[in-house]
Amino acid sequence: MPKPNRRTDLGLLVLRAGTGGVLFAHGAQKLFGWFGGHGLEGTQDAMEQMGFRPGRQSALAAGAAEAGGGALLAVGLATPAAGAAVAGAMAGAVSVHAPAGFFVTEGGYEYPAFLGFAAACLGIAGPGRYSLDHALGHRLNRPWVMAAAFTVTAAAASVVLRRRAGALGNGPEQAAPPGAGNVPG
Repeated sequence: MPKPNRRTDLGLLVLRAGTGGVLFAHGAQKLFGWFGGHGLEGTQDAMEQMGFRPGRQSALAAGAAEAGGGALLAVGLATPAAGAAVAGAMAGAVSVHAPAGFFVTEGGYEYPAFLGFAAACLGIAGPGRYSLDHALGHRLNRPWVMAAAFTVTAAAASVVLRRRAGALGNGPEQAAPPGAGNVPG
C-alpha cells in the first residue's frame, strides 16, 4: 500500500473541514436554533411527528451526532467514532426522506445519504496528517476504535429505525413510512 502523501493529507483536511462544517451547522440548527433552525423544541416536535420517540431524546441525539460528529470530523479528532456517529444519524435522515425517492429536488434522501457516506469514508480512511488525531499519536484513531464505533452505531441505528417503524404503525421489516414531510434544519 502506498504511503499517504501531502496531497492526500490536504485532500482529507479539505473534505473533513467541509463535511464537518456542514454537519456542525445542521446539528446547531437542531440544538440551538442557529442558522435559521428550529432549535431543540421545534426539532423535538418534528421528531415526534416523524415517529422518533421520545422526541426530545431523539432531537438531542440527532443534533449531538451532527454537531459533535461534524466538529470532530472537521478537526480530525476521534475520526472513526465521529464518522460512525454521523453515519448513524444520517441513516435516520435517509429513512425520513426515502419515501420521496432519491433526488433532493423531490425531497429525497440524496443529501443525507451523501453526508453519511462521506462521514463513513472519513471514519474508515482516517483523518490524515493534518489532524488532531495525528498530533495526538492516533490514540483515538485505531482499527479497534473504528470497528467498535461502526458496530455500536449500526446496532443503535437498527434499534432506532425499528422503533420508528413501530411508532408509525409499520412493521419492523418496513424500512420507511410513507409521507415523511419536511425536516427542520
